[in-house]
Amino acid sequence: MSDKKLVIAISSRALFDLEAAHKIFEKEGVDAYCKYQIERESEVLGQGVAFPLVQKLLKLNDPDDGNVQVEVILLSRNSADTGLRVFNSIEHYKLEIVRAAFSGGEMPYRYVRPFGAHLFLSADPEDVKAALDSGLAAATILPSKANDSGESLVRIAFDGDAVLFSDEAEQIYQKSGLAEFEATEKASAETPLPGGPFKEFLAALHEIQSHYPAKSSPIRTALVTARCAPAHERVIKTLRAWDIRIDEALFLGGRPKGEFLAAYGADLFVDDQQGHCDIASEYVLTGHVPSGISNKDA
Repeated sequence: MSDKKLVIAISSRALFDLEAAHKIFEKEGVDAYCKYQIERESEVLGQGVAFPLVQKLLKLNDPDDGNVQVEVILLSRNSADTGLRVFNSIEHYKLEIVRAAFSGGEMPYRYVRPFGAHLFLSADPEDVKAALDSGLAAATILPSKANDSGESLVRIAFDGDAVLFSDEAEQIYQKSGLAEFEATEKASAETPLPGGPFKEFLAALHEIQSHYPAKSSPIRTALVTARCAPAHERVIKTLRAWDIRIDEALFLGGRPKGEFLAAYGADLFVDDQQGHCDIASEYVLTGHVPSGISNKDA
């Protein structure tokens, strides 16, 4: 097994249910928030929307032989003092999370790169946007219906343009329409698309997959895109040029993605378009990626 491991950074609000405390912070300020958290530091926090994903990822590790394939880093705007409740909850749930950054109100995304994380998941859109602007893969976790398939296999699904790939094709679609988009993509079928913000995260997943036969990999990936023929060919050849495996590819031709993601059993789906994310979140854990032309004025 390779020494390389997948590193995920996650905010405390995505991992645990901190909505009651967050509302106090918004209504009464930081002092009331600190008092609230310290008074309840022995009370275990409820599971947040991304908790099942983190738990499932950490179960890919085998502590008996020291094989660590995945590491999860906690990033929080809490101070170390108010963050004690978070670490007590981590201990309660027996999550193998040992590294953390408590930024005392500052944006914690600054620590994603020093920790070597491939992905940052947060409930705070400002943190996510700043991380993306810094060249990091990041998504805003939405209130979602998390998939609980009961299987140990981790299933990650990606949108294409502005997520796995750059948004150059999406720009043509939005500016010139579907016919021009399809004609351009057909003419450029042999030219690989530039990578998007999630290319390196997909590569990190592929690194783990490469050490297993395809049928026994603990991770499965899918491309779930609104593209259809003839715009599919460039996507397939781009992944081939990158030498990165994608296990399933769904070219939906504009069909809503939610039911397809549920059928796939996605533990996480990421997309740049808010409308797609809103639909998907009714079925699976969903992260909005505020990148590309679709989020230019956001």
